[in-house]
Amino acid sequence: MKWWLFPFLLFLAVWAMELDPDSFDSVCEVAQNVVQGQINYYEGLSYGGTVGEFVAPYYWWHAGEVFGGWVDYWHFCKPDNETFEKILSDAMLHQAGSKWDYMPSNQSMTEGNDDQGIWGLALLQAAERNFTDHEDHSWLSLAQSIYNQMVSRWDDSTCNGGLRWQIFTWNSGYNYKNSISNGCFFHIAARLYRYTDDERYLEQAEKIWDWMWGVGFMKYKQESGDFIIYDGADDQTNCTDLTVHRWSYIYGVFLGGCAYLYNSTGDDVWKERVDEILVATEDYFYNNSILTEKTCAPWGMCNTDQRFFLALLTRNMGLTATLIPSMHDHIRDDMLKKSAVAAAQSCSGGSDGVTCGQNWNYNGWDGKYGLGEQTNALETILTMITTEHVPYTADTGGLSKSVPDAGNHSTTSVNNNVFDVETKDRAGAAVLTAVVLGLTLSGGVWMLF
Repeated sequence: MKWWLFPFLLFLAVWAMELDPDSFDSVCEVAQNVVQGQINYYEGLSYGGTVGEFVAPYYWWHAGEVFGGWVDYWHFCKPDNETFEKILSDAMLHQAGSKWDYMPSNQSMTEGNDDQGIWGLALLQAAERNFTDHEDHSWLSLAQSIYNQMVSRWDDSTCNGGLRWQIFTWNSGYNYKNSISNGCFFHIAARLYRYTDDERYLEQAEKIWDWMWGVGFMKYKQESGDFIIYDGADDQTNCTDLTVHRWSYIYGVFLGGCAYLYNSTGDDVWKERVDEILVATEDYFYNNSILTEKTCAPWGMCNTDQRFFLALLTRNMGLTATLIPSMHDHIRDDMLKKSAVAAAQSCSGGSDGVTCGQNWNYNGWDGKYGLGEQTNALETILTMITTEHVPYTADTGGLSKSVPDAGNHSTTSVNNNVFDVETKDRAGAAVLTAVVLGLTLSGGVWMLF
């Protein structure tokens, strides 16, 4: 560290945000500052910028994750509602694509099932918080569109089923089946079942869960009591050679999905699964009782994607606390509160004074910054409110309209190219995704050794 940074970091530590986790006003005040830090990265308010996207190096799915958190911020903290609501609505709708299926042509080079799935989580957040619907396309129907596309992509040709990581054959990673893609699918199905009470969604959620266990992506080690969700595997070896890394957002989407299913079915098996995932989360993703992305953060090796992962874990922990009241106090007070306070005090850096850090155990801002750091902090801080408010359903005040057949285009099927993409673009996509995959796997190998 440069010697001249010490006084600057000391000054920022002194002025760290102080969060009272039991004060609604304090939570919203801190959240407002963190959101302002996110807006500093947003392209949609800049001349020539793309509505619904953030500046490089941030990807499309990062925007979907951010907007899911902004829905909660809008619903509970009620910022200048007309202005903020329009910014958020425009952003989410602009990326829906010409067929309103979240397959926009500007993402044809990189969009995978996991990317689309995380946008699906944001859409369901909007439906469950009564975020104002588009007059022709409800948030619920847009989420149902994503669900129906995923159903069409379920691939029994390898590994006895499952979703592939990539949607398009020309993208590197097409032969990889992974837990986050299938976890988003499971989560979307679970939430749609709770909202609509339509049995098709419950059946699909059960199918995905059973497949995850059957293929070995989930494993319970009896001798240690350790519940593990692995990253995924190459389908060219029939998914037998597992990538063993553990990531918090995968645990998050499965945790939330199980909580939704227990809340809607009352079946104790889902509560038991929630408990197993929570225990595994406590055992692995904490450092001194504060959340951390343990597979990469201790070595300073988290890449741009991995620096967003905690946000999906904490959002789903908050949802789980309110969906299963018997677990509320343990999740909110024992698992989230200390991290929320620590995240807030990290948000004191940068020239704007609202830049959040990565290491929440550090006293003040640790000098790390980015949209991922802001997003992780916001989601964790907001759980001090969201844990007290049950998401709406169609029977409990939800206004978003169901369109069960949304997204069932005649051209949408497994391995089908729904975009008019030129050969030169396919070649460019292959090179780009090969580089990204290579960096990801090389980082994984480094961590293993």
